[in-house]
Amino acid sequence: MSGICNSAYLILASSLIIPFTLKTFFPYLWVDISYFGDLLWILVRFVSRRRRRPFFFVLDRFLEQTAAHPDKPFIVFENERYSYAYTDKRSNKTANALQAHPGYKAGDTVALFMGNEPAFLFTWLALAKLGSPVALLNHNIRTKSLLHCFNCCKAKVLIAASELKDAVEDVLPSLTEQGVTVLLMTKHCNTPGIESFSDKVDEASDAPLPMSLRSHITFKSPAVYIYTSGTTGLPKAAVVNQNRLLIALAVLSSNGVMPNDVFYLNLPLYHTAGFIVGFIGSIETGSTIVLKRKFSASQFWDDCRKNSVTVIQYIGEVMRYLCSTPKRENDKDHKVRLAIGNGIRADVWREFLSRFGNIQIREFYASTEGNVGFVNYAGKIGAIGRVNFLHRRLFPYILVKYDTERDEPVRDANGLCVEAPKGETGLLLSKITDIAPFVGYAQNEEQTEKKRLRNVLKKGDLYFNSGDLMRIDKDNFIYFQDRVGDTFRWKGENVATTEVSDILTICDCLKEANVYGVQVPGHEGRIGMAAVTGKEGAQFDGSKLYKHVVSYLPSYARPRFIRVQNAMEVTGTFKQMKVKLVEENFDPGRIQDPLYILNDNEKSYVPLTAQVYCSILSGNTKL
Repeated sequence: MSGICNSAYLILASSLIIPFTLKTFFPYLWVDISYFGDLLWILVRFVSRRRRRPFFFVLDRFLEQTAAHPDKPFIVFENERYSYAYTDKRSNKTANALQAHPGYKAGDTVALFMGNEPAFLFTWLALAKLGSPVALLNHNIRTKSLLHCFNCCKAKVLIAASELKDAVEDVLPSLTEQGVTVLLMTKHCNTPGIESFSDKVDEASDAPLPMSLRSHITFKSPAVYIYTSGTTGLPKAAVVNQNRLLIALAVLSSNGVMPNDVFYLNLPLYHTAGFIVGFIGSIETGSTIVLKRKFSASQFWDDCRKNSVTVIQYIGEVMRYLCSTPKRENDKDHKVRLAIGNGIRADVWREFLSRFGNIQIREFYASTEGNVGFVNYAGKIGAIGRVNFLHRRLFPYILVKYDTERDEPVRDANGLCVEAPKGETGLLLSKITDIAPFVGYAQNEEQTEKKRLRNVLKKGDLYFNSGDLMRIDKDNFIYFQDRVGDTFRWKGENVATTEVSDILTICDCLKEANVYGVQVPGHEGRIGMAAVTGKEGAQFDGSKLYKHVVSYLPSYARPRFIRVQNAMEVTGTFKQMKVKLVEENFDPGRIQDPLYILNDNEKSYVPLTAQVYCSILSGNTKL
């Protein structure tokens, strides 16, 4: 009897001790196991679709969803609702109208020059039915940049929104010279060389397109060209092939979005986040898209309440903008349960949750052209992902030591890269394999080759250079540190601009900070400078900011110069612009904004005058 009792005690004790032990020593075991299951599900889903014949693409998934629930709203735009069935028929009409045009033949590459509107989605689906790759042009670019982007993909046809007529007319002579067919989404157009297209779509048949039109498509065929944001020059056209979109479908099936969700899409459709995560992701899950022309912080939550939004999307500075709006009593009065995106800083993450309620943040890391991505499935604030055995087996990657002075990875005596120890910042490299290919940029072999790195761990191997500096902590969480080029070196020390930006924006008087390094004659490396904007109603306080940076930052990391701006310049995808700021340096003769310099004697940031500037250049003022 005593033996039975002892056994019962052991079982009871074990049932209490084991969970405690696991939680104490392996706190992330269950979420790791859950993510392991997600990866297996993604892999099975992808492989099963790859084996289907005829080939299965994004379009086929849309047609499946349309057949399953034809009357379900697919797009909500302003005061209009468009069902899956209507979207299917409207895209048929668009495809039939284009097929009837003498300037187009099925399979031709088409450039789409539109903002966020239903016609963008209808037209992309139409072109998918015709077997045409689509170049997604940024509707904010003009003249030289517009022509550059158009020529990258060798498009035969340009389809533009009616409000972009002036921008099209600016480059029309060049397009005409190339024999490009230019179609405008309007019912009437009097400009020679530009044809109206909406009227043709209205009159066209909504009969389905024969599958034979896309029978030439393989998994390696380009599906879309998505352009880099152009923070460092002219945009590059990243080639996204059909296989990559199929991978995206499988991955997005496990991102937490459900068929009954309402997805708020206010990021640009010409960019990866809006197009793939928002549009393609909603096709995979069969969700409803609430489409917005552009992001508006003041209208964001009212839109969410009006449309019963359950999933939102963010990128770059979007979350900070939302936290910067005036507080309201109904800030937590909404149905949003999930936020998906990348680029949220730890301080903003905490503030967002505190203010807007218990919303799951699904932070991830990916790039348009890259071959590896991470998901912060454990919800660790500030992290972009977590090291996972299966993930690393499927998509091998490594963090290597990086020399910011030489702007290249550190190599050992054998010419191989040196792995960065855990806890130290390193350059993310991901191995190029059949499962994780790198397709590159259209018509730009030079830039494509720059992203390839050879002889990383052994002679002859090949990796993708992400250009991103990361850090892995003791708990195996991965943190984004900086972009290569954004990190600068001063006084023999590396300075990560994002870390300094985070510190600056904690200061009461500052709303945003864009940190960068500038060159000073007679000095090696670059010295820190920050372009900042003030909080509404707050005056720039040089003494307060001085005390703040001295308290939080080592001397070499303290921005020596401050440039106060009315508004922060960002790209169309809300990434801060640095190139122009770096070029203008700290020259008061070139900069109209108020400039300040850190003065240790006065323990304040004081105005940077022309006299002080000349003293710095002459070497009389030491930095």
